[in-house]
Amino acid sequence: MTAALAAVAALGVALPAPAFAATEPSPTPTPTSSIAPGTTVFTLAPVSNGIVRPGDALTVWLSLQNGTDAELAPIEVTLSMGRTPLASRTALGDWLSGDLDEATVQPIATKALEAVAPGTDEEGALTLAPEDPALAGLTPGVYPLVASYTSDAGVVSSTSAVIVPDDSRAPVDIGVIVPITAGPRQEGLLTSDELAELTAPDGALTSQLGAVTGTDAILAVDPAIPAAIRVLGTAAPQPALEWLAQLDALPNSRFALQFGDADVTAQLQSGLTRPLAPKSFTYAMSPDDFPPATPSPEPTPTPTTSATATPAPGAALPSTAELLEIGPADRAAMYWPADGTADTDVIATLGGLATDDTASLTVIPSATTRAGAAGATVAANGSVGDAGVLVYDSDVSEALNEGSERDETWLRGAPLTAATAYLAFATAESTGPLLVTVGRGEDRSRLGLGTAITAAAAAPGVDPRGLAVLASGAPTAVELTDIEATPERAAAASALVGDENELSRFATILDDPSLLTGRERNAMLQVLGVAWVGDPEWPTALADHRAATQTTLGSVGLLPTTPTNLFGSRAPLQFWVHNDLPYPVNLVLYTTPDNLRLDVQGETTVVATPQSNTRVDVPVQARVGRGEVTLTLQLRSPAFVAIGEPETVDINVWADWEGVGIAALAVVVGGLVVIGIVRTVLRMRRRRRPVDAAAPAPETSDAQAADAEDPADEASTPSAGDDGGEK
Repeated sequence: MTAALAAVAALGVALPAPAFAATEPSPTPTPTSSIAPGTTVFTLAPVSNGIVRPGDALTVWLSLQNGTDAELAPIEVTLSMGRTPLASRTALGDWLSGDLDEATVQPIATKALEAVAPGTDEEGALTLAPEDPALAGLTPGVYPLVASYTSDAGVVSSTSAVIVPDDSRAPVDIGVIVPITAGPRQEGLLTSDELAELTAPDGALTSQLGAVTGTDAILAVDPAIPAAIRVLGTAAPQPALEWLAQLDALPNSRFALQFGDADVTAQLQSGLTRPLAPKSFTYAMSPDDFPPATPSPEPTPTPTTSATATPAPGAALPSTAELLEIGPADRAAMYWPADGTADTDVIATLGGLATDDTASLTVIPSATTRAGAAGATVAANGSVGDAGVLVYDSDVSEALNEGSERDETWLRGAPLTAATAYLAFATAESTGPLLVTVGRGEDRSRLGLGTAITAAAAAPGVDPRGLAVLASGAPTAVELTDIEATPERAAAASALVGDENELSRFATILDDPSLLTGRERNAMLQVLGVAWVGDPEWPTALADHRAATQTTLGSVGLLPTTPTNLFGSRAPLQFWVHNDLPYPVNLVLYTTPDNLRLDVQGETTVVATPQSNTRVDVPVQARVGRGEVTLTLQLRSPAFVAIGEPETVDINVWADWEGVGIAALAVVVGGLVVIGIVRTVLRMRRRRRPVDAAAPAPETSDAQAADAEDPADEASTPSAGDDGGEK
């Protein structure tokens, strides 16, 4: 019996009275407390979401969580209930917020809870039998319920409600929106490892899809998820492919959120005329992951159990529209701004963004309407001016979101009972279909999310429907309250758009600029995701993204230059271009001298190789004269967009140095040749002069003596006998 009761409490569905005997189940072992340190929390959580029909028992969970360092003494809890229904939604809200003056209650039962050790919880169940006088004769309505105990600090209370449904009333159509999202991100696409983790049996995406399977929930799908799977082609993790196939197979009506669930309000308030959309996914796809399909075998009479869709032979990479497809039964032109941020101007702008023949609809909370803010129920199908809206019940949705995030059965019943109580008033007051959401919660378990969906869809007096039913019929005029703008998010969106425009100009250096612009657009939409609203880490994520963009803008440029000497009239000057991108880039180097000493090639085409430094040779020709020339260097894209900062380099020109050097060398060489010739002539003349034998020999110099002793001279001089013979 204990296990059965725990399972029923987990599912939060109404069961007949015999299912709830007077047993008092208690979880074993007692879970560790998850509340803030130094605090205690006492909770009253009715089972079956507080629904009690005639002949049903009433069972509630009582829990005390101890987040202090001291043990809590045993307590005796008193359960009290009023026999007069609460008068309105406003009275219910006041009662649930702890205003005990809103109703008159009487004690109906007591329950003892044991001492609670530090950092732990103590729970117990209390059941009133169907024949209990407190439950006898209750007419349809919402009744106040409260549990309390006395502590050293005074009386501690927790309020809830008992709902006695009116089954004679015709059911009201209701839609339950469930977002399928992956939480806040900075990168444009989920990686293969992240997809494998999220779509694993215990993954967050698996839990979301499991929770909506078999329900009539309206799916609000972030198209970034199927796109991240499809861009991987055959390299996608098998669990992710199976998850995507399961999503496509669901019959639920659905609509696409903005890519990354980007906040449309921030975008429009930044000055854009329409929300941004992805440009390209080429940067994330590899042709190797999309091989041509092999020819299929001839069909056989034997029926096949499954079929796998493959691209046609030679098929190109999937288009952007194909990657963003969220499945069948989707409705276009749907927008869901961050809760409570869409004012009249935003809704009017979105209202003009129809797709084909489909009018646009904006999902807004009832709390931003004047009727909803005053405590009235607002029908789902409405209009603000000429713009269509779908209004979801804020009170019910807030309670469902809280319940979906509770993993503990003995805590989940409290918010889900509140949601059911608000729905009881809404179905009685509504003039048309109702809409609720389970919020954009994160890391919710399949059980927690599924129980919240069931609490809304299976509540008394409602009939779950899809988008087509909710949007049909004549809309009700809705007036909005004054909504305070969020200038910091609008300013961030404006800054991101400015950065993107700068990057788009920079990307003209690529053969395919979308390799940069596609990545940037997807990443900036993720940074503008609704999941970041209120997150203290968002300013850091924004700053990191903008810094990464600036890094990309600085990834191509000229390396620093140093002064250079130019000898000669013609020589190439060498410069270097760094390219940190993984793609080759197309550039033109513009070179401008500050005077006429040099003739410089003004434009030099450069193809810089990926992730390397590329040398650029710029031909120059020196004119007559010498001196210093300063060159201004500027890289530009083929579209004449400046790339990187300009550089200057000083060139020392020695234009006539080559001629002067050659002339001087010629003079030196010529002089040496002349001297050699003169010496040779003088020597030959001296040897030919006659010598008088009788005359005394003149004194000779050392040089002449050396010449006389030169064997070569002796060999070449004819003897006296030879001379006489000739005569």
